[in-house]
Amino acid sequence: MLKMPLRRACLGALLLAATAAALPLSASAQAVFPSKPVTLIVPFPAGGSTDRHMRIVAQDASKYLGQPVIVENRPGAGGTLGPATMARTAKPDGYTISLYTLAMLRMPYMQKSNWDPINDFSFILGLSGYTFGFTVRSDSPYKTFNEYIEAARKAPGTIDYGSTGIGSSPHLLIEEIAINAKVKLNHVPFKGNADMQQALLGGHVMAQSDATGWDQFVDAGKMRLLVTFGDKRTTRWPDVPTAQELGYKVVSTSPYGLAGPKGMDPAVVKTLHDAFKKALFDPASMDVMKQLNQEPAYRDSQDYKEWAQATYIKEKGLIEYLGLMAKD
Repeated sequence: MLKMPLRRACLGALLLAATAAALPLSASAQAVFPSKPVTLIVPFPAGGSTDRHMRIVAQDASKYLGQPVIVENRPGAGGTLGPATMARTAKPDGYTISLYTLAMLRMPYMQKSNWDPINDFSFILGLSGYTFGFTVRSDSPYKTFNEYIEAARKAPGTIDYGSTGIGSSPHLLIEEIAINAKVKLNHVPFKGNADMQQALLGGHVMAQSDATGWDQFVDAGKMRLLVTFGDKRTTRWPDVPTAQELGYKVVSTSPYGLAGPKGMDPAVVKTLHDAFKKALFDPASMDVMKQLNQEPAYRDSQDYKEWAQATYIKEKGLIEYLGLMAKD
């Protein structure tokens, strides 16, 4: 028969083992995360500028995570299909994450959505953003952006510009400027960059607002870049002013970052954050961003969430003003 102290010791050991077994799996899982490949959803077609950047970042992040990061393209619904599907169906274990774009903070206003852009996500980090520019043909009478705006003031609704679609960032940022300047512009939506650029070069529209594609025509002398919309001048076109410098209270880079489903373990979020932050600033990523006329727009997890919350509120006012709110 066991003596009392020994019996108590055995019972204590059994209770300790039972308690450990009852602990949430996350406590042990986070110590070895990741133990298998991580899927990164990119909500755009393969081969585009964002896909190109994310594949480089994913490759470098794999080194720091010790597991492959596999890019999975899921385009659709203006860049919201992939992350929205992830939010509804993926486990919050960190093994499925997604690129998160500004479209996520607009689409719920513009059409009925069964997901919440803030509460259905765990924010990991902000990565980068696009360089938006406003261009005209090189033989355009408008030598400056203010000349273009003044022409619109004198002839309301007759001065046009193209963008890649209603509700897109290039569209909304120009409409925001038009509101600030108290002018009315004629917006011409296109399906994509290529047909818009050809329309501009062919003289079918007076100007275009876009993030990609115009750089080659500017460098070739076929287009004139009137203004950019970041918080500072670009290194590639240092003589071109920002909208802020011209007196317009508009800064737009359409930032993108990474998010996972709601309820992710903070330790897993930190592991992903740290790996992708290192990857963002790796030489390969910096080189691709330079080629795409982009710069890092890093935000930590909390800052990225706060940015999303503030931006979601701001976007509602502009979308309401433009009459783009979803009908009940």
